[in-house]
Amino acid sequence: MVTQYKNLIGGELVDNGKWIDVVNPANEQVIGQVPDCGQAELDKAVAAARAAFPKWKKTSVEERRACFAKMADAIKANSDELMRLLTSEQGKPHMQAGSEIAGCVGMTRALPTLNLEEKISEDSDKRLSRTRRVPVGVVGGIVPWNFPVLMAVQKIVPALLSGCTMVLKPSPFTPLATLRMAELIADVFPAGVLNIITGGDALGPLLTSHPDIDKITFTGSTATGKRVMESASKDLKRITLELGGNDAAIVLPDADVAKVAEKLFWASFYNAGQVCIAAKRIYIHEDIYDELSAAIAAYGAAVKVGDGAEQGTAIGPIQNKQQYNRVLELIADAKEKGYKFLIGGDHDPSIPGYFVPVTVLDNPPEDARIVAEEQFGPVMPLMKFSSVDEVISRANASDYGLAGSIWTSNPEAAVEVAEQLETGTVWINESMHLAPNAPFAGHKQSGFGAELGEEGLLEFTYPQVITIAREAA
Repeated sequence: MVTQYKNLIGGELVDNGKWIDVVNPANEQVIGQVPDCGQAELDKAVAAARAAFPKWKKTSVEERRACFAKMADAIKANSDELMRLLTSEQGKPHMQAGSEIAGCVGMTRALPTLNLEEKISEDSDKRLSRTRRVPVGVVGGIVPWNFPVLMAVQKIVPALLSGCTMVLKPSPFTPLATLRMAELIADVFPAGVLNIITGGDALGPLLTSHPDIDKITFTGSTATGKRVMESASKDLKRITLELGGNDAAIVLPDADVAKVAEKLFWASFYNAGQVCIAAKRIYIHEDIYDELSAAIAAYGAAVKVGDGAEQGTAIGPIQNKQQYNRVLELIADAKEKGYKFLIGGDHDPSIPGYFVPVTVLDNPPEDARIVAEEQFGPVMPLMKFSSVDEVISRANASDYGLAGSIWTSNPEAAVEVAEQLETGTVWINESMHLAPNAPFAGHKQSGFGAELGEEGLLEFTYPQVITIAREAA
């Protein structure tokens, strides 16, 4: 019997008798079912959030923080169960799934320490003017399938901390661990403050166009983000969009090949490359290109690809068949064009599961699809460059601007290079580090607004200025 998971609406765990199958991408077997919600269920969830908002926005920050402390405790106490459930639906190895759940605990504890203090705009003989932040209202959140639980937490905590209430929609590909979390925290917040509902492709547009939702926070592809923005514009909903990236990694000629090879590999291949901020275009200075490309290929050839629940697996499957087919299409295009593969490039379709072998390409051209498009899979194109000015120009020649990284033995000097990259985040000698107190925001077509940090918290508020004349009327 397949386990059926319920939605959280108005403080109650409910279903509507209509179900969506959830598949394990490692073996293509159904592992659970979740409610297939539509307009009626969405209306109930939004109404519950709207009804809860007036009282929740008046609670003190201390009361809200106490709720988050209980939420963090509940996730931590059930972390092993959540980790295993996450691996079964998403595919990532147990170690990476465990890191995601631990990250949820950390974010739930850290984000509530942020403050939005009132500011004095004017204090003169004529008037006292102060600016405070007030919650936007009911927030609709849409979560992707690559980090489903962590992305849910990163939307839930700042939204509720600001005084908003929320209706959250997990991806239909990976809703199980999020709904299990909903069960664990169903009594943590007052009824209606947090609602989590599931549904197929039709539910997202219903959410973004719902007239009683005040703000949308969305993480996903740039193409879908544009549709979200268009839908939200009809009644001027506030929006935060964390979208795609085609992040460049730049390896300068003074980089230590022995140190960089493994770090750079995982900058690309963590979570099977299904990370918006993964290194997807790798530029290596010509002086060390041959040595470093050989080291990366040798390391990658020894990495185990397989079921994330099996011991020793380092890279799991692509999460869903649609993305699996897209990655295979990019690899097939590269083979058809005659590009050189250092490792990978072939797959066995007779094996169950959406597995793509570790694939590293040797200096494909800049206009190759495998370079110009976000792969979102275990594929790494390596390219040579000759000068810093040249590589900065090539790195910036993209519609995306999410993140980037620089690898060098002289990190202080690399700051000058970092400041010329047109991205929201740049790492020097590391990759994919996000901090709860620092904003995460994309440039260009990689995003709109910010997540995390004070800037991320501000996204869920309006400024309100109250001015008092010193002289009575």
